[in-house]
Amino acid sequence: MANIGIIGAGSWGIALSVLLHNNGHKITVWSIIQEEIDMLNAEHEHKDKLPGVKLPEDMIFTTDMQSAIEGKDILVLAVPSPFIRSTANSMKAYVAEGQIIVNVAKGIEEKTLMTLSQVIEEEIPQADVAVLSGPSHAEEVGREIPTTIVVGATTQKTAEYIQNTFMSDVFRVYTSPDVLGIELGAALKNVVALAAGTADGLGYGDNTKAALITRGITEIARLGMAMGGKFETFCGLSGIGDLIVTCASMHSRNRRAGILIGQGKTMEEAMAEVKMVVEGVYSAKAAMGLAKKYDVELPIIEQVNEVLFNNKPAAEAVRDLMIRDKKIEHQDLPWE
Repeated sequence: MANIGIIGAGSWGIALSVLLHNNGHKITVWSIIQEEIDMLNAEHEHKDKLPGVKLPEDMIFTTDMQSAIEGKDILVLAVPSPFIRSTANSMKAYVAEGQIIVNVAKGIEEKTLMTLSQVIEEEIPQADVAVLSGPSHAEEVGREIPTTIVVGATTQKTAEYIQNTFMSDVFRVYTSPDVLGIELGAALKNVVALAAGTADGLGYGDNTKAALITRGITEIARLGMAMGGKFETFCGLSGIGDLIVTCASMHSRNRRAGILIGQGKTMEEAMAEVKMVVEGVYSAKAAMGLAKKYDVELPIIEQVNEVLFNNKPAAEAVRDLMIRDKKIEHQDLPWE
């Protein structure tokens, strides 16, 4: 049995707390919001973020960060990506040398263009930082719907320890050394999902969705490989797998926000209506910063930025994508 601290009581943190408790581990859940902790202690259910998922009576809920961190075998960092640095900064005084932190948020820090694991390592250099990602909506994990995911870590020992801790008959975990590729796939798919949702909001069909998914993963892999990620990662769970589920599901806050934008709402109005952090909005600008830094073309992600931040009509953005210069699909395939 492991002693695990869940830092963040949103839908993903709560879903993972249930999974890990069902695996026989001792769970402490931390939130900075006292009202949220009071609700969890009183109701043993997160009625706002994960309604219908009952939480065990012996699960601990607290606003005391020190007690949630000290003595834990694993810390699961499950706060939204814009709050990763500030939360890590608050955690660092309590994190022991070599203590494992599993980041499950998805994003790129806009100002620094750092991945979230890089942010955590900068703030908490004594930690052993890993990532967990893949096609895994919290709403389904909380209801024990079969899910497959990948853990990335700098050592095989850490990856396999996390794999053994999280794995169950409804939650299959693979391991990978490509932490960078996993994080880039996780962050950038949210931007493409905004595009897919926007196409839905415009009333386009399955053909458009398939085009965005396939050309979207091409863009993600193009940038990811330029940065040092591995091609195989983008063909896997945190690449095409996570992209498919995020573009297709109404559980996806990024797709839902995109639908509202396609229907004519502004980015701010869409985010307010979704009532959750739409991480693709925060990653979109960072993606273009990385594209410039690594001299990589990202036409879909570029048009998402135009719609989000420059008030470009969504239908015009789609048209501009369709009439781009003619291309060969795969540059490395020779003609006979």
